[in-house]
Amino acid sequence: MTGRLRAYARPGITLLFIVAGFLLWLRPGTAQTGATVWLIGLALTGAPVVWGTVRGILIGRWAADVVATLAILTALALRHPLAGLIVVLMQTGGEALERYAAGRASAAVRDLEAAAPRTAHRYRHEEVEDIPVDLIRVDDELLVRPGDLIPCDGIAITGRSNVDTSRLTGEPIPVEAGPGTVLLSGSLNGAGALRMRATALARESQYALIVELVRTAQASKAPLQRLADRYAVWFTPLTLVACLVAFAWSGEAERILAILVVATPCPLILATPVAIIGGVNRCAQHQVIVRTGAALEQLSRVTVGVFDKTGTLTIGRPQVKQVVALAPFTEHEVLRLAGAIEQQSSHLLARTLVEAATAREIRFPEAHHVVEAPGSGIQGTVEEKSVSVGSLAYLKTTDPSAAVGFAELGHGADGVHAFVAVEGKPAGMVEYADRIRPELGSFLARLNALGIRRTILLSGDITANAVAVGKELGIQEIHGDLLPRDKVDLVRQLVDAGQKVLMVGDGTNDAPALSTATVGVALAAHGGGITAEAADMVVLADDLNRVADAVAISQRTMHIARQSIWVGLGLSGLAMIIAGLGYIPPTVGALLQEGIDVTVILNAVRASAS
Repeated sequence: MTGRLRAYARPGITLLFIVAGFLLWLRPGTAQTGATVWLIGLALTGAPVVWGTVRGILIGRWAADVVATLAILTALALRHPLAGLIVVLMQTGGEALERYAAGRASAAVRDLEAAAPRTAHRYRHEEVEDIPVDLIRVDDELLVRPGDLIPCDGIAITGRSNVDTSRLTGEPIPVEAGPGTVLLSGSLNGAGALRMRATALARESQYALIVELVRTAQASKAPLQRLADRYAVWFTPLTLVACLVAFAWSGEAERILAILVVATPCPLILATPVAIIGGVNRCAQHQVIVRTGAALEQLSRVTVGVFDKTGTLTIGRPQVKQVVALAPFTEHEVLRLAGAIEQQSSHLLARTLVEAATAREIRFPEAHHVVEAPGSGIQGTVEEKSVSVGSLAYLKTTDPSAAVGFAELGHGADGVHAFVAVEGKPAGMVEYADRIRPELGSFLARLNALGIRRTILLSGDITANAVAVGKELGIQEIHGDLLPRDKVDLVRQLVDAGQKVLMVGDGTNDAPALSTATVGVALAAHGGGITAEAADMVVLADDLNRVADAVAISQRTMHIARQSIWVGLGLSGLAMIIAGLGYIPPTVGALLQEGIDVTVILNAVRASAS
């Protein structure tokens, strides 16, 4: 039986002993048998609780369970088994609730490894053989076919293609790859074949590094101390002092048990998990999945917000920002001619241009003799005119005079562009940009109101693009040109400095940083299963305001949990005084404690209300 199943079974078994003993106790002539059943039940169900507390003390962990353990042992010694069983029931019930609130463990490392490159195509005497990536050696020459994952880090030798590096950098626009281009493992090759030379073993390449970063981050994340245990540091000694005073004054050992029973920290143990379960359910109603109860508690304390750029602060795919037409061409004509040949390409920018033209209700003429240079550009004949669309470097090979014309006009110095040449002359330029999310203004304002006043942008995009987005949004600190390791290092510096860090990201490249942050939040609206597994929370809706909703819910949840704890402690303290004076026998005290527990639970349940 697993630890979780045992935790769920213990309160049920304890309740069975209580009910069985009670039925025998009520039956004439079997009252003593009922008491024996209670005693046996207390010994069996109380032993794991006692051992767990002793084990914690031996490793230096002073927990809220100490008073409950003392109550169980005292009940055994004084032969008050029913009172002891009621304590065990509340104790094990609280542990089961904590297990339920804790959620399931992350499968991030397993999913990352499952998505890793498995096979490479190695040249051997100019013949190609398929080998496991683990057999790749430095300086091996490899064939990367269209649609293949780059198997290891290396350098392109021959061929041209466009390579999707979004799993590593988060940037959606494929990069052009040709002789001399650095290729990173885990990137997805586009339409062209590449011959590359390995510069690193597969296990030492970029994708393997991401897997290791996630594994290390999860292993090194500090365990969260239970809220109940933090209060127990002073409540437990206070209870022991009350027991000693009552015994010294009365000389009655039963008063010690009565005080221990009413002081059993069930309000401490129950308040937080009940409130957190309610908070988790509230988050789910806002389309935020909280993976662990500890994450919700930690979220209530974050003061620093760290954000990925592409796909997090921006939409995550390029949009046509503007179309610059050069006389005698118009914007309509540039999009019409370019779209005619671009609709035959699968490149992301080509699809974006076609979508933008279609949105303007532009109809494309038929294109002939279309030839694409993967990752660079495309050309064809439209209405008996030669049309070329691509990068400036591409036009230098197909339409040199047009490339010179664009360069002289100063177009395309910054940003991402597609240049359009018609009959060898400059016709126009299409500029692309990722669009900032429309809800960001209200989102950042809400975070500030919730106490997250320091904001940081971490991006794999070039620094100039990151700075442009960050400044427009008023983000205080901006870092660009980052690989996953760089993001992890920056987040770890904040955590090591004692900051409570909220990290929001959406790409595989963000997974290690999400695991390192105090609370990692993944945006899953566009996929990102691996990222979601590495995160503490997953936002299902394509709306950053859901993150702010979760922060607000977490703060309200923990306020209710603390309120419940103080109410429970106050009532327990009053009951301790009355028990110390001899007015509450142990069994009545246990039932009274049940009433206090119900009060605490009812208050904590408010966390699930809107």
